[in-house]
Amino acid sequence: MIKDILKEVESLDRRIDALQNPTPEDDAEKQLLGEDSAPAAAESVEELEARRDALLEQCRDLTPADRVFLARHQGRPRVDEYIQELFTDFFEQRGDRECSDDPSIFGGIARYKSIPVTVLGHRKGSTLEENMHYRFGMPEPDGYRKALRLMEQAEKFGRPIITFIDTPGAYPGKEAEERGQGEAIARNLAEMSGLTVPIISVVTGEGSSGGALGIGVANCILMLENAVYSVLSPEGFASILWKDASRSGEACEIMKLTAGDLLADGVVEEVIPEPLGGAQRDHQALFAALDAALERHLTQLCKMNGKALADQRYKKYRQIGL
Repeated sequence: MIKDILKEVESLDRRIDALQNPTPEDDAEKQLLGEDSAPAAAESVEELEARRDALLEQCRDLTPADRVFLARHQGRPRVDEYIQELFTDFFEQRGDRECSDDPSIFGGIARYKSIPVTVLGHRKGSTLEENMHYRFGMPEPDGYRKALRLMEQAEKFGRPIITFIDTPGAYPGKEAEERGQGEAIARNLAEMSGLTVPIISVVTGEGSSGGALGIGVANCILMLENAVYSVLSPEGFASILWKDASRSGEACEIMKLTAGDLLADGVVEEVIPEPLGGAQRDHQALFAALDAALERHLTQLCKMNGKALADQRYKKYRQIGL
């Protein structure tokens, strides 16, 4: 199980780091032991690294349940990190101009390779307090209306749109339903279908239900290697089908929710490789791979006129499942 492997890998990482970056207390202990302790430490680092690399090799052939675990890993890059690393001159925009500002949708105007773009995505947060504040990346209607406002603004000024998808679904609370959760998502789907600017969506972690699709009607969908994209969560699938959420691992096999499955079915255009053991192990390597894919696909889409972009997007979704 990937969870057990990563737990041991993280333990080895801590031990390696302690040997390579000793504290003042460690240095004092080495002086008491004498100079012969230095070669022993170096040998120990090599041994630990070999053990770690052997464990990571086991991550080359993962089950769908393993990929769901990695998609939800707390250490994966979040939308604000992608924006900081891949874009420049970012200016956040808030509010839906109808009710309030939903912090679980984060977005604004930026530049990508000197091209003005609108960028937005689900925001989960990196700590428990942030997770609670952003409702674990589950937007309310205000969030989808904010996203649509930003996309309509992009349409007005001819800016390409780049969205980052990472959500277990739209927020299911009573107040969200009262304020028109279903209508807000449906309107986004309808409006995004007809936009005449390039739209690229990147599935970075979880992509579940209409909560994901509400900002995911795109000309091109990129998906990280260990991300998942499905009609609902595996737990929800198991609860509906078998009345037993504990069978989520079995559901993962049936749902065909991995990047490889969706690439084969023509739902996504490209799978972005992740470091062995998951994106959380090397953020910079992941950013570099995603940057190259974004530049390549955006360059191609920018060569198309508005009508061609809308037609291509329409045909893409009409062909899914055929």
